[in-house]
Amino acid sequence: MREHFEALDKCAANYVPLSPISFLNRGADVFAKDTAVVYGDTRRTWAETAARIRRVAGGLRAKGVELGETVSVIAPNIPELFELHYAVPLIGGVLGALNTRLEPETVGYILEHSDSKLVIVATAFRDLVDAAMAGEGLSLEVIEIADDGPAPRGTTYEDLAASEPLADEGLPADEWQAIAINYTSGTSGRPKGVVYHHRGAYLMAMGTAAAWPLSYGASYLSVVPMFHCNGWCHPWAAAINGAKMVFTRMPEPQRLFAAIAADGVPHFGAAPVILQMMAESDLAPSAPFDPPINVFTAGAPPPPAILENTAAMGMDVMHVYGLTETYGHISQCIPQAHWPNLDASAQAEARARQGVAFPVVEPLEVVDREAHAPVPRDAETQGEIAIRGNTVMKGYYKNPEATAAAIDGG
Repeated sequence: MREHFEALDKCAANYVPLSPISFLNRGADVFAKDTAVVYGDTRRTWAETAARIRRVAGGLRAKGVELGETVSVIAPNIPELFELHYAVPLIGGVLGALNTRLEPETVGYILEHSDSKLVIVATAFRDLVDAAMAGEGLSLEVIEIADDGPAPRGTTYEDLAASEPLADEGLPADEWQAIAINYTSGTSGRPKGVVYHHRGAYLMAMGTAAAWPLSYGASYLSVVPMFHCNGWCHPWAAAINGAKMVFTRMPEPQRLFAAIAADGVPHFGAAPVILQMMAESDLAPSAPFDPPINVFTAGAPPPPAILENTAAMGMDVMHVYGLTETYGHISQCIPQAHWPNLDASAQAEARARQGVAFPVVEPLEVVDREAHAPVPRDAETQGEIAIRGNTVMKGYYKNPEATAAAIDGG
């Protein structure tokens, strides 16, 4: 009878809020001795990385960061930004990774609009932050990451990493709790703050591990900027299978090829322009990669010529599509059984399509917005992409009108 099923309630034994923090807690145990981070001469295991993250979290808590407060970060892809993807959520904070290419006016607007508690910045971008805060009249505490810039002027990230570690497991009380805020490009008006929740971050990471897939202990080259949809949520996916995160700071072909050769990298994500730079580089290997390198590409439609050139280099490139509002990719161009029978050019054209729904996405349709109905699946009729699922944003921060317009009719 129905009432007997409904009498069985959720409890601590059978219900745990979904959060990427669980991946870190497990990874620190299961992959304790495996390498988690590679950056130049720096190498740390998952146990060392998790311990460091907990000390940084303890330092942030000591700085007064409380539940639901934003910690803004401006840094390239370096281990510290990776660590902050866990350290900030561990204390209930909201990670705000900012685009390093923005001008001071926009950075200042984002710092003010996101109600930043404090700013963590790589020293190379300290002047940018100072100019941004001066323009908005802000006076936020700044913590500096000593990385390829002038000497820090005050509190450093390593000061945080020397703090007393956070003792509790750090899981949120509610999986709907905000975990990150990412700002749109602002091509039409001011950028909007897209808010992610723990549940969505967990499921997007799980979807990536299932759909790519990331094998146990595989090396992952961090190319996708972590300010862009939190690196397509790959920093959170890495802990699921104990992946080795390899950082080069800047996505220059010479650094990427050197890292691939040094660490046997089988996975990375990158925009088509990065793939083009690699394919046209004089440093490209003379023989194809063996085994092939698995690559996610997104951010713009990949021209078939780039896909053809990278395939010749030994790269198995999968086109994925998504939005800031959907935690990154929500469709993938899954290879079809008949594609090997096509010539290289035809295969590249097929791989350039938008593909089909990602595992964690519910209905993914192309619709006629006015008619509220799907358009024919004839590869010709145009429409608007409509997405529903657990990896759709909570909404736009402090912008209910834009949220209502984007999430229209479910």
